[in-house]
Amino acid sequence: MKKWLLLLLSCTLVFTLAACSEGSGKDVTGGVEIKQVSDMKGTVRVALAGWQLDNGINAQTGNPTIGLTEYMDKTFKKMYPNIKVELYQIPWENVKAKQTAMLMSGDADVLYTGGAFASQWYQDGLLRDLDDLIKEDTSFDPGIYLDGIMNNSYSTKSPDGSKQFGIPAVLGRRMTIYDKKLFSDWGVEGLTEKATPEEILEKAKKMTGKNPKTGEQNYGVYWSGNSLNGSTFVALTLAFGAKGAEGSLKDVKSIKWHLNTPEMVKVMEWLKEAAKLPPAGFITAQGAENFGLEKNNIAIALDSTGGATMNEFIANNNKDLLDRFEPVMNMGPKGEGWVAVDPFVMAKNAKDVKASWEVLKFLTSPMTQKYTYENFAMTPTIKQADFVKPEDKYVKKALDIANVGHSELMDEANPFYMSDIVPAVNGFISKAASGNAPDIQQFLDDLQDRAEKWSANLK
Repeated sequence: MKKWLLLLLSCTLVFTLAACSEGSGKDVTGGVEIKQVSDMKGTVRVALAGWQLDNGINAQTGNPTIGLTEYMDKTFKKMYPNIKVELYQIPWENVKAKQTAMLMSGDADVLYTGGAFASQWYQDGLLRDLDDLIKEDTSFDPGIYLDGIMNNSYSTKSPDGSKQFGIPAVLGRRMTIYDKKLFSDWGVEGLTEKATPEEILEKAKKMTGKNPKTGEQNYGVYWSGNSLNGSTFVALTLAFGAKGAEGSLKDVKSIKWHLNTPEMVKVMEWLKEAAKLPPAGFITAQGAENFGLEKNNIAIALDSTGGATMNEFIANNNKDLLDRFEPVMNMGPKGEGWVAVDPFVMAKNAKDVKASWEVLKFLTSPMTQKYTYENFAMTPTIKQADFVKPEDKYVKKALDIANVGHSELMDEANPFYMSDIVPAVNGFISKAASGNAPDIQQFLDDLQDRAEKWSANLK
């Protein structure tokens, strides 16, 4: 079975910490002296979604990067010289199917993956609870992680919130960012720190059209109109108090759906109005290629990352762009929105649980998060991320948003949300952008009926 799996993973590179590659000669520890901490023996197989194993170059900044193989060789291998770690790198494009196969065949002990995948695997009984390991390990402090994603996320917690199955490793960045230059051109006051949907829509309408100073076409607002997880829709449901559903993923058959409520009508009315304002390509996630850069023509970007601006700063020390593009919180009542969390998890049938825990714990540690941030701009999940660049206001804002975040049933961990609600909402947005929005109440009544039938037909 092992040979067949390795054949299946034809694009997967398999490395062990004993493997030799040319070292970078750079310090990856931040000056910390690495010493042996245990003579524990074992072998741990780690399946990683998308991580870079070899040294290389960051295509966005041109800076050299140190791959995970060298990092582990200089750190974990010295701390645990008798634990052999096998690293399997799997491209994101096929990661769910391949990691699922590894779990079912017993060919992985520790995995880094997407939060929705982890949640589904847990519900399918493929992952191990970590509570006993956390309780027994006095060296591990769960309090170092952001509360919103450690304790209130379907990516790390069981559906009823009673069990910890994942440790958050990488955070998704989704915040509202506005262009101060365009606001100034139009004479519009900047966004408040917790800008509401109403404020955003009002100001976006004022800045859609020919720029009074440059004569160029400007667009008031932008978001991805075909988002796979409907992140902007999630933020709007939070802002308008539209629950959408009540219950638990532990018992999806008993979920009570509230998709055609007055609050949800307000969500769809906002989308209908706002869909007139972005560039036409937004319905296929196009049209914002210059957001965060000098030639930008969009005033407000929802669920944005700040990545383009920070890359420009790192590559060319362009502080003007940093000053120009300002992040604020997301649209929820506390500034929250949908927060993507990618965790490390442990297989239910991990062969060496103690060694696997040491590897999992290390790969989610502040030291490793510092390494992934500095080399690959991954967003950390810890409260005291003092290694974040002082200029990186986008990561800092993402951490603020994540700290007040929480999972709801309008979430990618909900099967019906992903299979039916998101495609339906994206279809509504597409029609609204062309001036042919469906009747909102009828649209929501139909969605409510489909949801109730879906729950009723579950076995």
